[in-house]
Amino acid sequence: MTKIIDGKKIAEEIREELKSEVLALGEKGIVPGLVVILVGEDSASQVYVRNKERVAKEIGINSEVVRLPAETSQEELEKIISKYNADEKIHGILVQLPLPNNIDAKRIINLIDPKKDVDCFHPENVGRMMIGDARFLPCTPAGILELLERSEVAVEGKNVVIVGRSNIVGKPLAVMLINLGATVTVCNSKTKNLKEICASADILVSATGRAGLICEEMVKQDSVVVDVGINRDAEGKLVGDVDYIHVCDKTHCITPVPGGVGPMTIMMLMRNTILAAKNSLS
Repeated sequence: MTKIIDGKKIAEEIREELKSEVLALGEKGIVPGLVVILVGEDSASQVYVRNKERVAKEIGINSEVVRLPAETSQEELEKIISKYNADEKIHGILVQLPLPNNIDAKRIINLIDPKKDVDCFHPENVGRMMIGDARFLPCTPAGILELLERSEVAVEGKNVVIVGRSNIVGKPLAVMLINLGATVTVCNSKTKNLKEICASADILVSATGRAGLICEEMVKQDSVVVDVGINRDAEGKLVGDVDYIHVCDKTHCITPVPGGVGPMTIMMLMRNTILAAKNSLS
């Protein structure tokens, strides 16, 4: 019988654990601080930022949101980041992507203090993750691994196929799984024989943003399927990359959309912020 991996339930469990960690830090006089910087009026980003602000307050993290107009200059944004780099009460800095075209996103990410880079986008943190000496783990890949671990899905020795090679999900997840002893194949839009490769996977992860890409024929019997895609169908309904209705019964475990990976990403951001606060004590 297929097990539906309930990301909302697991995220709630982690939320309670993080609350306890924040209380313990409070006894040492430390309140974890997170600043989220939002430039422009991107509607999806507005929703994400509101959710991050709400969850941070529920856990007990001091949350600041800096909302800037789309015409904010590179120099102005860099000054704001430098200010928070020097602020001892702020342990995590997150610049919400995408940024307007007039901003050099790479320069902005590189300017963030690596010790406060709770999104794990800074090259130093990416490099440390690559060699298995991570300061932080990127939020969505970390959330995926947490879902698998808490659902008692072992990754060591498993054949994992990831569809999607983004810097946010596909590439870092591949590195993290390799470090855990999995055999990993990363596919993209130019991959030949995609159907056959996916059908060989013990664990299949799709993170492409293409609704219905993963069909029943691409899924191995009794495999684990993780759907990271977020799309809207013709009726405006939120769906993933996986043809859930036809794939579900073929799997051992599967994540739904919504309610699968999504709730975990914010929890991993909060965990990274708390970890940054702990690291500030040493």
